[in-house]
Amino acid sequence: MQQRRIQTDGLTQQILEAGEGPLVIFCHGFPELGSSWRRQLPALAAAGFHAVAPDMRGYGGTDRPQAVEAYTILNLVGDMVDLVRALGHQQAVIVGHDWGAPVAWHAALLRPDVFRAVAALSVPFQPRRPGRPPIETYKAIAARKKLGDFYMLQFQEPGAEAAFEADVAGGLTRAFYAYDGATPDERRSTGFTPEGVAFLDSVTDAVRPPWMDAEELATYVAAFEASGFGGPFNWYRNLDRNWSLMAFAQDRTIDVPALFAVGQKDPVRNYAGHAEAELKRWVPDLRVQAVIPGAGHWLQQERPEEVNRLLIELLKGL
Repeated sequence: MQQRRIQTDGLTQQILEAGEGPLVIFCHGFPELGSSWRRQLPALAAAGFHAVAPDMRGYGGTDRPQAVEAYTILNLVGDMVDLVRALGHQQAVIVGHDWGAPVAWHAALLRPDVFRAVAALSVPFQPRRPGRPPIETYKAIAARKKLGDFYMLQFQEPGAEAAFEADVAGGLTRAFYAYDGATPDERRSTGFTPEGVAFLDSVTDAVRPPWMDAEELATYVAAFEASGFGGPFNWYRNLDRNWSLMAFAQDRTIDVPALFAVGQKDPVRNYAGHAEAELKRWVPDLRVQAVIPGAGHWLQQERPEEVNRLLIELLKGL
């Protein structure tokens, strides 16, 4: 694998890449980096593909615009379209995990001419619903079901990222531990906390997950100490703005070949699991829908061999 910076339209992106051949772009989520795909890139390179994992907008070595509104879903999809061009390709398959999954889904939704197939991990496609915007909807669900405070709503508050920045190593360790499949069931987060309790404060006695060694954690820590968490939190602060921006594409389906995989114990299923059941309706060429036994949220890192097998099978079948 090689790391370099590449200039796209108005944004310099840091990428990790390996191999030659048809292009496959990997989009990471929170709180991750392009190196979150370090177990996928060599495998896909060996299978005959040009595998590229950028640090997404606001993360790591990629530029970090200051404005909150610079992190909408349209900006994020546009970054990936620009990256395809900058790499000298006309098309790509796009893969996303966590927040990278909505980026991948919407890239395939809006630019099927560029993204010829899509694979998403952990987060299913969630179509825009008319009526109430997401923040209001999440508040109503939490109140009705008496679930407590939803972490995405906590992340809306100005300065909420300060808790992560005050202790980067501790914050990252808690975040990874809270959503990991190896974490005891009673200690794994549900995504909701007792009312008035911040997300990080709800996770105690956290340790590094078994798939992450000290060197890998140090890589994350160094990157986030340099970049801060403002950009990543701004992704969350555009939930309602994204809902407004995507009105023009409501009811549109994703028609390119697709794959979705989720860990059996992934906490995201507590608040997005309903979308798994109707995924085929919105993604008619869904060729694989897999639930990985025992896995949590960090699927490509917890179960790299299984993820690599699924991805290569999809790619070889195109």
